[in-house]
Amino acid sequence: MSQSLNLDDRHLGLVTDLYELTMAAGYHVYGMADQRATFELWVRRLPSCRNYLVAAGLEQAVHYLRHLSFAPEQITYLRQHPAFRHVPNNWFERLASLHFECDVWAVPEGTVVFAGEPLLRVTGPLMQAQLIETYLITTLTAQTLVASKAARTVTAAQGRPVFDFGSRRAHGPQAGLLAARASYIAGCTGTSNTEAARLLGIPSLGTQAHSWIMAFSDEQEAFRKFGELFPDASTLLIDTRDTLQGARNAIASGAAMQAVRLDSGDLGQLSKEVRAILDDADRQDVKIVASGDLNEYKIRDLLAKGAPIDLFGVGTELATSRDEPTLNVVYKLVEQETPQGTFGRFKLSQGKKNYPHPKQVYRQRDAHGTFCGDRIVKALPPTPTLPHQGGGSHSPSPLVGEGWGGGEQGDPLLVPLLRHGELVEALPSLEEIRRRCAEQVSRLPKELLALEPCQSYPVEVSEELEAELSRRG
Repeated sequence: MSQSLNLDDRHLGLVTDLYELTMAAGYHVYGMADQRATFELWVRRLPSCRNYLVAAGLEQAVHYLRHLSFAPEQITYLRQHPAFRHVPNNWFERLASLHFECDVWAVPEGTVVFAGEPLLRVTGPLMQAQLIETYLITTLTAQTLVASKAARTVTAAQGRPVFDFGSRRAHGPQAGLLAARASYIAGCTGTSNTEAARLLGIPSLGTQAHSWIMAFSDEQEAFRKFGELFPDASTLLIDTRDTLQGARNAIASGAAMQAVRLDSGDLGQLSKEVRAILDDADRQDVKIVASGDLNEYKIRDLLAKGAPIDLFGVGTELATSRDEPTLNVVYKLVEQETPQGTFGRFKLSQGKKNYPHPKQVYRQRDAHGTFCGDRIVKALPPTPTLPHQGGGSHSPSPLVGEGWGGGEQGDPLLVPLLRHGELVEALPSLEEIRRRCAEQVSRLPKELLALEPCQSYPVEVSEELEAELSRRG
């Protein structure tokens, strides 16, 4: 029987690596499953071609956490798996009734972040906090990659609209939807993906395929027929045969058109010549759309040479973050409550060390409001001062009283998201996330907005955390 492999909310439990499940079973067998533990997720180092990142993907991560469960057929599969042959029956029964009940703090989507800073913190039963590692890493990594690429591309376009054209080149249909969302967060105007536009309520844009032009024996007829059917959304593709003649044919066809699209050749020179043809025909109203393996560097160079391009469609480079297609995202245990007490957990491996204990990040601004440095500190002890705003009647959880209102230390980046698995407050809308991203990017030092690598943004670790690591190391 064929399998679509599309995920559904009933089968999220096994969307994880096998070793997460073997560890979960081990914690259960040895009486550790309910020990309270804290894990943190962060990026070890920035890619060489990124001066900053834009955090994205949190909404999908929350959806996963709130729907995490194991379907009966998944439990059956695990019972029959040779790795779990010696695991007692009560572990499988526990999985069957699992409900996520951890506390989660996170950096809001659209926030500019840097290496070493916790993007997300999970505190709760050790077994639960362990199981979710794989899904959290892949979900936050994918959209953060695209949002970070999109932010650079939007900056390079200098106010001209940028549309996501990457669905055909994304790593699967689901990836195309997520790329459309992430790119919109970072400032893209919309997407070519119709379902993403419908689901997210964002603008969609379509032009013409070369096959439409090729299907007619006469280019003018192809333009005219298209304009008749789509008079209010007509962008004519003029480079199927000869670009300049295509521009003349588009005008001569009398077709309704809002724009012409260039998809190949020397886009800088061709856009100037096409603009002249349009202007000579008194069609100053017709815009020029450019596409064809564009990225932020090509857009920057085109505009630097005076290319009169009004809108950019960016596909492969954006949806795959082609130049930096991965992030070194990790999810590590940083604190654990045991019968002997609460202990910070850390690694000292070369190039992979991390600091123990839950942490907060504070961001400083200069007199002009520009970000000037971040400081990673140990999170304050729990004080139950934040009122519960989600469902249920749970008592305040640890760390909810941690300072997050600003002050001398700066603006705190991590905010409470889930308490005992329930939302503390409603998630922001996509438009709110988009506005946050625009505001965040506007406060970056100008050198970080450049496309070339620059001196890294200052992120320091508190003396307390450094001393803790040295003492335990």
